[in-house]
Amino acid sequence: MTDRVLELLRTRPDLAELAAFPFNFDVNRAYHVEPVHLASGAPLEPIAGDDTGGTYFLCGGTAVLHASSEGDAVLLADSVGEALEILVRLPGWCENLSAELDEEDLLAEIRAADDEAREEFAPDLDAQRAALVSGLGLPDRPPAELLAMSESAAGRTEPDHVLLNSRELCAYRLDESFRQPLRDVALGPGREALERMRSGDLGAWEEAAADPVLRAGVLRAAQYDRRDGDLPLLRFLLEHENAARTEWFEERRLAAVLVALHGQEGDVALLRSATAGQVTDSAGAVEWARAEEAKRHGRDVLAESEFTWIELAHRQGRVEHARVALIRMLDDTGPDADRLRELSRALERIGDHAQAARAQFNLLSLQDTAWDRASEAYVLARLERRKGDLAAAGRALERARAAVGADGTTPGGAVPQWHRRGLGRLITEQHLELTLAAVEAGDAELARATMVHARLLLDTIGQESAKALSRLSTRAKRAVAGLRPPGA
Repeated sequence: MTDRVLELLRTRPDLAELAAFPFNFDVNRAYHVEPVHLASGAPLEPIAGDDTGGTYFLCGGTAVLHASSEGDAVLLADSVGEALEILVRLPGWCENLSAELDEEDLLAEIRAADDEAREEFAPDLDAQRAALVSGLGLPDRPPAELLAMSESAAGRTEPDHVLLNSRELCAYRLDESFRQPLRDVALGPGREALERMRSGDLGAWEEAAADPVLRAGVLRAAQYDRRDGDLPLLRFLLEHENAARTEWFEERRLAAVLVALHGQEGDVALLRSATAGQVTDSAGAVEWARAEEAKRHGRDVLAESEFTWIELAHRQGRVEHARVALIRMLDDTGPDADRLRELSRALERIGDHAQAARAQFNLLSLQDTAWDRASEAYVLARLERRKGDLAAAGRALERARAAVGADGTTPGGAVPQWHRRGLGRLITEQHLELTLAAVEAGDAELARATMVHARLLLDTIGQESAKALSRLSTRAKRAVAGLRPPGA
């Protein structure tokens, strides 16, 4: 369904001309300087431009995002109508507006800016504004309300309206004042539940007992906001972490640290079980807890790794929050192999294979040894295949083969004994997976070429590794055999 105001601008040339000048919303400039898309994958449509090369986009059919030609993007309003209200009554030449101004000072700033605009380029500003407001049927909201609407929208740019360059996958910038730290987002539910538990709300205790993700948030909240009276609830949380024995052992360890710091003899048995026997008495419990606290469970929330909040947000179902945090971290990461590897793996875990491949490509370029190049190249192949770029996956596998010297006749290759170690099986596995993907995509040439290399690798990696891949190799061979002969 087309926005009413946008439809008017598209069908009424007189209104479109007024919007374009002097208010700089030109529906005849509905294009951007480069291909872009939203990180969330939501629909994005350019609907107007300004005279600096910036573009207004319709996001998901409703909200309006403004992107500059310099790489900044911010959500302007929740509809085209609200966007026009803001642009007409608080136009771009009003540069000194702030929510901190009282109503009188705000009006004074707008009047002064409008007076300057009348003198310099828009002598008929009042008539133009009145005609556009009337023609579009815009309501008469106070400037303070419009400013609040604009700032509220800007604060909601993340995570659903983050704009990416489609070629490089880098995110457009957003002023820090409009960005909410991910730690606050991820800690929010835990902080709220912790306060309810402290107040004696039995429902909150039951919820924490039943929900391991909420329990993780409560423990993190308690880590940074410690109270003398928290021992009963900390003990309760540890008991449930200890009983659950989930893969998230870090929370069990954190709960043990928080309980052990109290040094109560009655908790020793529970702590012994939770720490696999590391704690055996109350004095040792405190000593152990202080050592753990110094290493990884301190009180300073700002010292916590950003990956902690990314993982917690992901577990909470806040995938877009996690995605945006990871993309911005990747944008800011230089030639740091360890950080790129962690970003690549984290992006793969949330299912963003395109961004993971970007991180992995940069990581591969930093590898000094043939073994490391082969190891990271096969991971890149996996990511490129999963993102759908089969040709790029093939190039990555070519780099993996080159790194180990896999030509099918020299088992030692550039990396001695690579074929008898797990690396050989992993590289071969990716060849077979790419063969199947190419067949499914209808790329017979890539499928056949990749299968040729896969057969040579299967003959090279040894019987045990080949046997482990027997089902996959059978599927790949049958899929290639079922292709039409070349030229048929």
